[in-house]
This record gives sequence, C-alpha cells and structure tokens, in this order.
Amino acid sequence: MTRLLQSERGIALFLVLWVLTLLAVIVGEFCHAMRTEVNITRNFKEETQSYYIAMAGLNRAIAELVKSKFLPQQLKPSDVREEEEIKWRVNADIPPIPFAQGEYKVWIDSESGKVNINRAGASLLRIMLSPFEFSEDERDVIVDSILDWRDKDSFHRLNGAEDDYYRFLPEPYECKDDDFDCVEELLLVRGMTPEIFHGGLKNMVTVYGDKEPKSKKGKRRGVKPFNYDKINMNAASREMLGSLPQMSDEIVDQIIEYRKESDFETMSDLMIVIGSQVYTGIAHYITLQTSPYYTIKSFGKVEESQTRQGVLAVVKIDTLSKRKYRMIQWLDTLEHNERPFR
Repeated sequence: MTRLLQSERGIALFLVLWVLTLLAVIVGEFCHAMRTEVNITRNFKEETQSYYIAMAGLNRAIAELVKSKFLPQQLKPSDVREEEEIKWRVNADIPPIPFAQGEYKVWIDSESGKVNINRAGASLLRIMLSPFEFSEDERDVIVDSILDWRDKDSFHRLNGAEDDYYRFLPEPYECKDDDFDCVEELLLVRGMTPEIFHGGLKNMVTVYGDKEPKSKKGKRRGVKPFNYDKINMNAASREMLGSLPQMSDEIVDQIIEYRKESDFETMSDLMIVIGSQVYTGIAHYITLQTSPYYTIKSFGKVEESQTRQGVLAVVKIDTLSKRKYRMIQWLDTLEHNERPFR
C-alpha cells in the first residue's frame, strides 16, 4: 500500500512538473509576442513621427527658398537665434535642425547645376559624357540619339536613331519625338547603357526646365530665361564640375571648398579660385544664373531612435503662382543612405 501511494505521489509530482513547464512555455511565448507587438507599435510610432519631422524640414526649405527669392535681405538683430543664422543654400551642408521630439536634415539641389537633356545643345551633351569611357563614335551616337529622341520629326541625324532603328530591336518600341518625361527615359536611347546611367550620369542630368517664351507677353515678365547650354557653378555637383574641360580634381576640390562658406557672386570670384587659363576653357559652358527648379531632400529622426524617414520634392519657385511655388514631383520615401545624418 505504501509503495502504491509513493508511486501515485511520484506520478502526481511528474504531472505537476510537466504542467509547470507547459505554463512556463506559454507565458514565455506570450511575453515574446507582447514584446514583438510593443516593438512594432513603437517602430510605427517613430516612423510616423520621423516622417512628419521630415515633412516639416521640407516645408521649411520651400519657405526659405521662397523668402530668398521674393523678400529683400534685411539686417538681423544682434540677439537673433543661432537657428536663424543658418544659410539655406544649394549644395551646402545645412546642419540638423531640432524640431518637436527630434530633428530634420535638409539637402537642396538646384536643377541649374545639371544638364537639361530636353534643352541642352549637342556641345553640352558631349561634355556631359566626357567622364565616361567612350570612343568618339560612341559619344556621337548617344548625343545624336538624344537629339533625335526629343525632336518632333522622324529624320535621324548622322549617328542618331529614329523609328527605323528602335522598331527592329528584340523588344521594339518607337522613338518618342518629344521631351523626356524623366531621366530614366535615357535608358531607351540608342547607345545608353545601365552601367553608364547608374554609374554617375543619372545625377548629372535633369528634365525640369521651362521653354523659352515665344510671345512678347511672355518675355515681358521681367525674368531672364535660363540658358540651358550653361551650368550653374554654384549648383553643379562634383561629378558635373569634373566633366568640364580642363577641370582637375584639385580645382574641383577648390571650388567645393569655396562654396562651403559662400556662393560665387561674380565670375571674377570664380576666376580667382580656378585661374584664368581654366576659366577661359570653361567660360562658354558656365553661368551663375539659377533656374527656378529645386530638388529638396529632407530626413527626419526621433531622439534616441535609429528610425529615419525621408521625403523628396521637386519644386518650382513661381512668381505667377498664388503660393509662389509649384510642386512638380513628390517622392514619399527615400533610402536612409542618400543623405544620412552625421
């Protein structure tokens, strides 16, 4: 009888241990699920906060561009806050600005520092392709094909391409005979390759620009049309600067170093930095004039968080618009490594 009782007690103890083990597993799984849900909720909250902080940075950048365009420069009081001393310039390292429970960092590009593939002439298009390894014949094919792609007729240039070329490709299509709608459209042009396009050319070109007004009414607006056969030296990227004739890496570094503090105000300022010989070689292709089109990238983050969200917009500062600007393109998400926080 005693042995039977001891046996029953052993079985009961064994069952209790199994129940406790099972309960421990259930509780552990429940805690893990709850932690996962809490993390998901927190990440969603921080992503939402970061997104709207980035939006705040983008709207602040637009406001600063409009202000610099339409409001006269005024003397600031001596007790002005440090934030108000920030120079909202293109291609400048604008420091992160605190906002709400985080901060945003903005980068502004002027499209005047890029080659407009809808407006630029053959000479500037050839210069655009100079950093890449091409033979003269290959370069002529791409330049003529770009011009054929955007013109309205069906007659191809000596080295260009029209429907008679594109229709016989393995995956045929027609020549557009109109403006490029996006820079990625260059990949459809004869001679262009993904290696060239994604190897640096993508960041050197733009499709945003106004046509020169043909009517006298359009020309009386008081705004000088931008010359799309020239590159704005205050807005050009390192890659674009390096493509210009006689521009060495050392000279490009000197230009970028100068622009960290201020823009070139006159061509004389530029000549002092690069030298008269280099200036003579590039004078035909450069300007200090800006176009009204800007690309703005804004990244937001929350304090003590690794979450980042970014937005991009292409805007036109427009004197005729009621809001003084027009939204041309919008991209709701950006990769974090495009312009990360330092």
